[in-house]
Amino acid sequence: MASSIRYRRILVKVSGEALMGDQGFGIDVSVADRIAADIREARELGVDISVVIGGGNIFRGVAVASKGGDRVTGDHMGMLATVINALALRTSLVKMGVDAVVLSAIAMPEICESFSQLKALAHQAAGRVVIFAGGTGNPFFTTDSAGALRAAEMGAAALFKATQVDGIYSADPKKNPDAERYDHLTHDDVLNQGLAVMDVAAVALTRENKIPIVVFSIHEKGELARILSGGGRSTIVSD
Repeated sequence: MASSIRYRRILVKVSGEALMGDQGFGIDVSVADRIAADIREARELGVDISVVIGGGNIFRGVAVASKGGDRVTGDHMGMLATVINALALRTSLVKMGVDAVVLSAIAMPEICESFSQLKALAHQAAGRVVIFAGGTGNPFFTTDSAGALRAAEMGAAALFKATQVDGIYSADPKKNPDAERYDHLTHDDVLNQGLAVMDVAAVALTRENKIPIVVFSIHEKGELARILSGGGRSTIVSD
């Protein structure tokens, strides 16, 4: 099994909304536990795993700007929401016996460690799942961009983008049943066709660093390990 693993080091980008489950807000602990179980299963294949998590289940910075508020303040609030989610995911992983650490782009030493590339690589070398919080630490950048940035910094062989569907479609398949599903695209395809799987900065950064994006469904239990083992359903974005 070990020799057939597609990627030996990956970063998984999980949206904050994924942690809500069927709730309208906040964190469904059972969902966090299930995502943690998927990460544990993939890690048991011998894969180094790091995670970037969003904060949309708690707060989105653009919501402040849309109502006339200061976008920078709003984005800072959103960054704090990602820390809450990261701590929740770490709690679920630790419950399952998986050693995990949260590194934040915004310093808050009483709660978690501050991010540095060297520290993150050292934790990963020690066998820990590294969870990145706080986005990039800068306003106007999404957690998708943070995922691409951290994937490059960690030397990830692929960025796994966990979504609501099993790949990239030409349109929202929940609204358009005739939407075409793609098995493979290039980074330029995604950018030129305006496919809204990740923001432009994230796709461009992965393209420049030759990092494939693997888009899969967060709702399929065990799908992460299946894809790593050569099965499952996903769309691969690579050149």
